Amino acid sequence: MDCLYVIAPVYNETENIPALMRNWARLSACLADSRITFVLVDDGSTDGTVETIATEKQNLDVLVLRHDENRGPGYAFGTAFAHLAGDLKPDDILVTMEGDNTSRIATLLRMLERCRREDLDFVLASPYAYGGGFMRISLWRRFLSHGANGTLRGIIGMHGIHTMSSFFRVCRGRAIQSLQANYDNRIIESAGFEGMVEMLKKIMILGLSVSEVPMLLNSQARVGKSKMKILRTIFGYLKLCVVMKRWKRAPVAAPMPDAEVGG
Repeated sequence: MDCLYVIAPVYNETENIPALMRNWARLSACLADSRITFVLVDDGSTDGTVETIATEKQNLDVLVLRHDENRGPGYAFGTAFAHLAGDLKPDDILVTMEGDNTSRIATLLRMLERCRREDLDFVLASPYAYGGGFMRISLWRRFLSHGANGTLRGIIGMHGIHTMSSFFRVCRGRAIQSLQANYDNRIIESAGFEGMVEMLKKIMILGLSVSEVPMLLNSQARVGKSKMKILRTIFGYLKLCVVMKRWKRAPVAAPMPDAEVGG
């Protein structure tokens, strides 16, 4: 049976963990015929996040990977991809999402259905796609988001995609294998929030198939503030414009199923 891996970075999210586990239990019930492993990357939390995970995970198959210090969400996702590298099969599906409950299960189910029905490599959740939108998001954050997306499309050269930096994605195991064959098992070099833009640029360099599903981005379900540091993230985006030139290499085919390690 092919596996579904759900990956989320967490940093001082102890107040959000109980609701996250309840949402994951709902997802597990909706996909009762699937084998699901939930991968949480604790990015140096100091508030008891790991202990809360242990007490709230119910009967879910939860794997916790830990950093001794806070490294950033890009680094955390890279840790998860590297950990899973030897176990992935081409038809496995990976989900990357927020650890603060802003990623909705109903949206995820639509993304999974689109990925399987159309045999896509990646499906992104986008508040900018037709039918999407924002709720309880400050005008300042919306302005920054619109500005970042518009600027990145022009400078980094990613056209045809509405959203660049969202964590909320569904991808095929074969696509992750292709990225790892080209760019190292971690896939992502950038440590911060800009790491997901880096990953999307690499996806487009390799010519992998991408589609989008509209989502309503609502911060109401999150307890506490976003962990994004705006100036640090802007600097990270600017750095991408410099380093992305070395990513333009010839595509390397992902390994064939009978050559996998750990299959």
